[in-house]
Amino acid sequence: MPIEAEFKRFKQIREELNFTQSAFAEQIGAGVTTADIERGRTRIPGQVVKELLKQYNINPLWLFGESEQKYLNPGKVSTGPSVITIDNTGKENIVLVSAKAAAGYPHNIGDARWFESLPAFTIPLPEYRNASFRGFQVDGDSMMPVLHSGEWIVSRAVDDWENLSAKRMYVIITADSILVKKIRKDKGSTYINLISINPEYDPIRLDRSEIRELWQVNSKITFDLEADMQDVSLQNIHQQMKELKEEVRKLAR
Repeated sequence: MPIEAEFKRFKQIREELNFTQSAFAEQIGAGVTTADIERGRTRIPGQVVKELLKQYNINPLWLFGESEQKYLNPGKVSTGPSVITIDNTGKENIVLVSAKAAAGYPHNIGDARWFESLPAFTIPLPEYRNASFRGFQVDGDSMMPVLHSGEWIVSRAVDDWENLSAKRMYVIITADSILVKKIRKDKGSTYINLISINPEYDPIRLDRSEIRELWQVNSKITFDLEADMQDVSLQNIHQQMKELKEEVRKLAR
């Protein structure tokens, strides 16, 4: 593979992580900017190769075109937050990502200034200590009746695939979207299935390497408890009707 290919692969990593050149340089200790590397004016420093391996599990052989295996261990790809913010006392904020801001989140995932422009707060409870938390506004009805469009969920950063629970809900950040789903892992594979609670939505299958950040839903803020209870009943009736129709079809065959 030509030498220029390593520069293209380096740029590919940055773009997939949605970092600007300056933000990526700061993240991996590459100096003021990564522009000289991407233009082929300088080789990739050994320290940068080390950081790419340490932070993102990038296979150095893949980086230099000597292997087609991009990650040394796909199950260990980092999904922790790329950026956090702190308040004036030094405590980590819970940044709030509204449904409107969510459209820009994947494309600004490594931009500290963008995150600092979002509203943020802290919760003085022991359940919200010793971890990174983020608030997301629910958009859509795929997780009905548990989560309603417009509600807010507070989620904890996840960076350990081994502890994922099929019973929990997660916020999954990809290169172009924010999804709230349950996760079912494929045994012996790096693929996962994203499951909606609302049966009208089909599962989404994707590779773990496509996930930029992963957050476990811990709590929600709701403003209409009565509607919650009503929708649970309606959802149950809807599901029972679907099952009844299926039984009728089977009998008619």
